[in-house]
Amino acid sequence: MTHQSKAVVLLSGGLDSATSAAIAAKDGYHVIALSFRYGQRHQRELDSALKIAQALDIQEHYIIDVNLAQWGGSSLTDTFIELPQTGVNAHIIPSTYVPGRNTVFIAIALSLAEAKEAQAIYLGINAVDYSGYPDCRSDYLQAYQMLANLSSKASLDGKAPQLIAPLIKDSKVDIIHRAISLKVPISDTWSCYQGDSEPCGLCDSCRIRDRALIDAGYPELATVKGQELYNL
Repeated sequence: MTHQSKAVVLLSGGLDSATSAAIAAKDGYHVIALSFRYGQRHQRELDSALKIAQALDIQEHYIIDVNLAQWGGSSLTDTFIELPQTGVNAHIIPSTYVPGRNTVFIAIALSLAEAKEAQAIYLGINAVDYSGYPDCRSDYLQAYQMLANLSSKASLDGKAPQLIAPLIKDSKVDIIHRAISLKVPISDTWSCYQGDSEPCGLCDSCRIRDRALIDAGYPELATVKGQELYNL
């Protein structure tokens, strides 16, 4: 019986991470999902992560508590900081940037990957739509790979997990096309910064998602407010 390679996938519950998980499965990996309860404003994205894992038939799913909200510094974890609703400015790091989040998450993913003898870690980071985030850049990922190559017992054997970000240079429209082709349950994903029963359609994340869904030819998957926003 052929031994199937394993990949840890950071699964937030959003569109990008869900698509990344589907790509890992298509690439032939046994997928191990890793999600975080990091002190975010709401649990909707974790609820979505559970739905996505089930839809993609992911049998192993770890949800880890790492409370980054204890020291705040982001509108995603600190209710005293207003969530942005004015559109994305690629030249300004938005308030939704969570200090050190990806660095912490990848470190834990490396630990899980080594314990499970996984060969890869798939990340849904994307430098096009969120170019203001310092931890979503290619050079950041390359530097982290160097650390991964030095930091573990597996790395001494030349078996350090490879950090793979299949969407890092894709546009959001490209990601949606990939998600559709891989049968990702887009309606089950959650991108909204708010945690209400329905996406707000107004925050930056909803705007980016809705604009891309409309441009990709799937306006029926956009929020009602988003459709009104773009005069559909």
